[in-house]
Amino acid sequence: MEETFFQKLQRVKLGDIGHIFLFIFALPIALIYRLFRRDLWLICDNKNEARDNGFYLFRYICQNYPEQDAVYAISKRSPDYAKVRDLGKVVNYGGFLHWILYLTAKKNISSQKGGKPDAAVCYFLEVNRIIKNTRIFLQHGIIKDDMPWLYYENTMMRMFVCSTEREWRYVSEKYGYPEGYVKKLGICRLDGLHDMEIKENQILLMPTWRSWIASPTSASYRIEDVSDFTATEYFRGWSGFLGSKRLHEILAENNLKLVFYPHRDMQPFLKYFSINDDNITVAKWPEYDVQQLLKESAYLITDYSSIAMDFAYMKKRLMYYQFDYEDFRKGQYPEGYFSYEKDGFGKVCYKLESALDELETAAREKFVNEEEYLKKHDEFFDLYDKSNCERNYRAIKGL
Repeated sequence: MEETFFQKLQRVKLGDIGHIFLFIFALPIALIYRLFRRDLWLICDNKNEARDNGFYLFRYICQNYPEQDAVYAISKRSPDYAKVRDLGKVVNYGGFLHWILYLTAKKNISSQKGGKPDAAVCYFLEVNRIIKNTRIFLQHGIIKDDMPWLYYENTMMRMFVCSTEREWRYVSEKYGYPEGYVKKLGICRLDGLHDMEIKENQILLMPTWRSWIASPTSASYRIEDVSDFTATEYFRGWSGFLGSKRLHEILAENNLKLVFYPHRDMQPFLKYFSINDDNITVAKWPEYDVQQLLKESAYLITDYSSIAMDFAYMKKRLMYYQFDYEDFRKGQYPEGYFSYEKDGFGKVCYKLESALDELETAAREKFVNEEEYLKKHDEFFDLYDKSNCERNYRAIKGL
């Protein structure tokens, strides 16, 4: 959903104003500091966790290229802070030192478009060419939709990482980046998906977020009334699935355990779900790690999440349950090159009963993947190895 300037302004917070002063004070210090750290790489993911492509790249650099001056930005309050600190240099996300390093760094590297001391202030500085630093986008997942906020005119990023030929071609042709800026390297976290111990009776239910619900603006009400979360189609759809008597019977009859782990931006709404079944676990952040859940689960149920790409990458069976397809396309991501019906790695279901039919069939077949989807895997994932971190490192080094 393309936002107007007024709608973007609604997301600006009082704290963003304070960051303007941090930038002003940090700038002269950084100009001097650059003389002493001429090849600094500043790496990050989300402010509060180290579980994405930035972390995997940082760990790889610390273990294989310790001579590289690299710092990882993460909040000191994050549950992942200690594990990163034990690997190498860290800086408190959003603090004054983070601003100094951001302005000092030769390369600013992140899996998030907003991965910087303050997303709003840095966006203004970067897109308006007030500062011209070298920014590398490691990506959060494999792109399949049209995402205008990632167009070159809205990012001015120097390197944009893709993982497949189709994705690379689509971004290269559609997103407006200069020739050579979009690189097919593979996202770093895929390196960790080749070794797994699967729990044969574990199902992962992981729906993605809804931007108009998670971060409401005046535009949200064009989709639906978001003032009452329990009245949204998202809540009705997933609570109906989780509360289904037939689902509970399928789980019990097949000795299955279902883990419900919604996108981190939807985690604050978990309190509204009432689930009374010992076979269903409500997984809360940060107690559960997404990649670990993906690796150990035998089957995935999602809606539109790009996490399905990670699951399909492991050649495992999955299902898409898309009860609000039209609203999702209108309110969040317009369709890109990828059609779930034609290109998806599992059955696409729009109604509750058909989703339960598919789950029952998959359980009866012990979640063995179908030949149709294994063939799609071989055609889609033309990069399938453990060298993603190495390719990313070398590409960044070569800029």
